[in-house]
Formats: sequence, C-alpha cells, structure tokens
Amino acid sequence: MADILHRVGIRSQSLQDIYDALTTEAGLAGWWTSNTQGQGNQVGNIIAFRFGAGGFDMKVTALEEPAHVSWEVVDGPAEWVGTSISFDIRQENDYAILLFKHANWREPVEFMHHCSTKWAVFLLSLKSLIEEGEGKPDPRDIKIDNWN
Repeated sequence: MADILHRVGIRSQSLQDIYDALTTEAGLAGWWTSNTQGQGNQVGNIIAFRFGAGGFDMKVTALEEPAHVSWEVVDGPAEWVGTSISFDIRQENDYAILLFKHANWREPVEFMHHCSTKWAVFLLSLKSLIEEGEGKPDPRDIKIDNWN
C-alpha cells in the first residue's frame, strides 16, 4: 500500500475555523470544489465532490472536533475507491499544523503522482481560505495537466 502525505502550516489561532472548512458544505466548497454537496459534520454522512473530470463520494468515518476528520472513498475512480483520507490539526505557536494523509492506495500508479500534486494545490487553497478569506477551489484551481 502507498500513501500521499502533506504537512501545511496555516497562520491561524483557531483550529475550529479549519475544522469547519473540512466539515461544512460551504467550507469544503470554499477550497476543494465549488460543486460540493453534503455535510461532513456527522459520521456516516456522504459528501459528493464533483469536478470537470469526474468526482468522488466520501463517507465521513471519524470526527474529533476540532482536531481530526476522516473519510473513506466510496465512489469515484477505481484507484480511489477503498482509500481513506484524514486531516489532523494541532496548534503550534501562531500556526495550525495540518497533517494530511490519503492512505491505502493499492500501488503508486501515475495517477497517484498527479493526485499528490493536486492535493498540494488544494491544501494551499485551504490555507488561502483560512488566512486570506478566499480559496481557489475547482474550477478556479491551478490546472497541472489534461487530468486537471
């Protein structure tokens, strides 16, 4: 199994702001994709994320307010189905540290490399949303290739 890992420092004194951006429809639409449907604030909920090139359905599997959010991919590209996504947040001086993991890829295929870069793009969008009040969700994100 292979994992995508990222660490992002977000200038914020409020873990709750980041947690809300990961668990509310408006928050998720503000940094990942503007075409988001569903609330991530209850374990068992399904959140639908749609992009020009396709989409994903995530089942909320764990919530520990304001420090942890986990999802399981229940629909989307075959490489994603059955993988898990987690966000762990902790305060470190003036920064909230976000540890991101997209775990349990069956193998590190080329699409995983693409997804790792896109996760970095979107996590920086989350950083912008919290620090500056505006993210760059799909379709306004940085495009990196024909997969978008």
